[in-house]
Amino acid sequence: MADLRGIKHRIVTTIQRRVANPLNRRLPFQQLLETTGRVSGEPRVVPIGGRRTGNEFWFVSEFGDRSNYVRNIRASNRVRVRLHGEWLSGTAHPMPEDDPVRRLASLPRGNSAAVRAMGTDLLTIRIDLDA
Repeated sequence: MADLRGIKHRIVTTIQRRVANPLNRRLPFQQLLETTGRVSGEPRVVPIGGRRTGNEFWFVSEFGDRSNYVRNIRASNRVRVRLHGEWLSGTAHPMPEDDPVRRLASLPRGNSAAVRAMGTDLLTIRIDLDA
């Protein structure tokens, strides 16, 4: 089973990295997450899908700690999120105690369906947005 998860991870991340992410980053309505590269120190931007609730933004990572942006968050949790074309700063918190499947039910349906279908190691992330 672990081998199948690894194969799925490699296939999905290759498609995302080479096709989906470059296209989605250009869409003005796409939510984006900017982290600081844990090795390079350079900004890293990835498309995400989640929901803002007050001063919190919630989303679910498809591959949990295998995702480079989650590794970046664990190294430096100061991030920026683009919502409705505006960049907001905040502090990201991986939430392993949160039920990611239940969380997905409260997030936008289209993105949630894709995360459930493609993901192998779901992990909830909460971003506390600066006031």
